[in-house]
Amino acid sequence: MYDALIVGAGPAGSTAARLLAQAGWSVLVVEKSAFPRRKVCGEFISATSLPLLYDHGVRDGFLAQAGPEVRRVGLFARDAVLDSAMPLAAKSIAGWGRALGRDHLDLMLIEAAAKAGAEIRQPWKLTGLARCAGGFVCRIVAADRQQEHRARIVIAANGSWERAPWMPAVPSHRRSDLLAFKAHFQGSALARDLMPLLVFPGGYGGMVHSDGGRVSLSCCIRRDALESCRRAYPGLPAGEAVLQHIIHTSDGVRDTLRPARLDGAWLSAGPIRPGIRPRYRDGMFFIGNAAGEAHPIIAEGISMAMQSAWLLSQRLIEGRGNLADAGRLYARDWHNAFATRIRAAAAFAHLAMWPGAARVLPLVKRFPEILTWGARLSGKTTQLVQ
Repeated sequence: MYDALIVGAGPAGSTAARLLAQAGWSVLVVEKSAFPRRKVCGEFISATSLPLLYDHGVRDGFLAQAGPEVRRVGLFARDAVLDSAMPLAAKSIAGWGRALGRDHLDLMLIEAAAKAGAEIRQPWKLTGLARCAGGFVCRIVAADRQQEHRARIVIAANGSWERAPWMPAVPSHRRSDLLAFKAHFQGSALARDLMPLLVFPGGYGGMVHSDGGRVSLSCCIRRDALESCRRAYPGLPAGEAVLQHIIHTSDGVRDTLRPARLDGAWLSAGPIRPGIRPRYRDGMFFIGNAAGEAHPIIAEGISMAMQSAWLLSQRLIEGRGNLADAGRLYARDWHNAFATRIRAAAAFAHLAMWPGAARVLPLVKRFPEILTWGARLSGKTTQLVQ
């Protein structure tokens, strides 16, 4: 009987596993993918989450591999190429965030969880979950092997587009669905301290310097806009068609990537389902995107995932004997920390994809400090982790 079984070893799951194991909990982590692996993600980690990466088991690797500090936020939209100061996270151990590819970050975090004492099953997949006396019985499989484990609680840290026994049925495709794409580039002209928001017809995205000299470009595009891209650029893979669409509608992206070369293949995922979900239900806790997801336009996905794991871990460690109270307090903490970010992200995303968004550009050109205000509203100065 484990104290906790965690499903998913991304930033949320591995962070929770490490914190609970350090507090003396017996923890089992089940992850269906083998690491290292690439993943669709913007890769930026806000300064407010850096305390969780400055743990003795993570700090040196993170500082050695992560990209440069991001001190400016920008906007590339049509002919606009703007920038403003990234707001300083004054109460953090570092003032500005940095980016690190998920192929490095996830491996670093799961190794730190194992070093803290968590048991790892990877690549294993959860195929069954049922209540039992004192908790849950979980069935996991890998190739031709099968195991059953019991755990007092289950923590869901799986991605929002991944299927799991507790998740609702997948809704039918909609033309407004957001599909995500991501690629790395070498040799770009992007300023090292700049993270621009990309706004283009039918979608939005971002760019940032990551590890190994790579620049990460990630974006979301509506399904109907993607279909138009495929018709406009027949014969091209979906990711390349989206890139051509962005380049032809953004002077900043075109100029930044003119000297660059693609580093690896395009990745895709989705559809993305932003919104607030249950955080506790009858002995099950939800963290990361399983608890709630913001539009990626605010570049807070990794930070929110790790911070939600920290919030839950504090409540579980403090109230080990009373799961209902821990669940109620965690749900309240989560709502106070992230509800405003999720709503702000939805407003920013709808504005970016609004057909009349070009009408707002003259205002932003005149007052680029709006970008700093938007970064602050997205939570980049809100220090949760102590």
